[in-house]
Amino acid sequence: MQQDRTHDDQRLTTPGANKGLLEVFRQRHLLSLIVRKEIQIRYRGSVLGWLWSYVKPLVQFVVFFVAIGVFLGLNDRVDFFPIYLLSGITVVTFFNEAFSNGTRSLVDNAPLIKKIYLPREMFPIASMLIAAVNTVPQIIVVVVISLFFGWSPTFASFAAILLALVIVAILASGLGLFFGSINVTFRDAQSFVEIIVMVAIWASPVMYEWTQVARVVPEWLFVLYRLNPITAAVELFHYGIWAPLGPDNASPIPDVWMYGLLALVTSLIALAVGQLVFRRLEGRFAQDL
Repeated sequence: MQQDRTHDDQRLTTPGANKGLLEVFRQRHLLSLIVRKEIQIRYRGSVLGWLWSYVKPLVQFVVFFVAIGVFLGLNDRVDFFPIYLLSGITVVTFFNEAFSNGTRSLVDNAPLIKKIYLPREMFPIASMLIAAVNTVPQIIVVVVISLFFGWSPTFASFAAILLALVIVAILASGLGLFFGSINVTFRDAQSFVEIIVMVAIWASPVMYEWTQVARVVPEWLFVLYRLNPITAAVELFHYGIWAPLGPDNASPIPDVWMYGLLALVTSLIALAVGQLVFRRLEGRFAQDL
């Protein structure tokens, strides 16, 4: 009996046989090492180090306040417009960085992939986590500025912010898996992703209010606009940070919570499809890289 138990404990598994994303989080220590290494590389040789993560959003706030708010007059049209803009950009920046880096992650780590085996999904997921870490300082800056202007958060505010971040994290991971696996064989995928990233900031109410879209498009197109997961995430972030400031003539996009939940479902579907395509193409990675 003891020998059978020992034999079972020492049973070998087929190399490369894993449970996909579950295997990634089962090896979370390795995942944390990859994330830590990439973050250290980002600030290596920098005098200010992490302070740059706080300087950039502060400079963005000043630029938006002066260039767009004062010169273009949007401070008069939209109350607390720099906060409105910066909170929306925070969401889109998180998505763009996680999605873009996730798409390139397999190609960038080709030497490692060809030498040793580890769950290859780890690289797009690590890209998302790195983007999340890099987004934290920007969120802190937005929150501190909002507190200065009288932000009084509620439980719903925190729930909206958290749901927005979860939507973006899951969606970017799914798309990173999908396009990252395709990019191994067809490098055109990376150029296609660059176009999506470029359009993302204009396809959601970041530089403008959702009411401007509702006034000029038919109802069916406005529904599709709200079904965009990034639109839902941006509006949830606005709901959590900008709306509690009490801007005049401002209201959340209609059915914001319903569309937020639909965006979460859409993101989960994107993650499932991304994982499926990734597993189908994984066998060619070492050869094509």
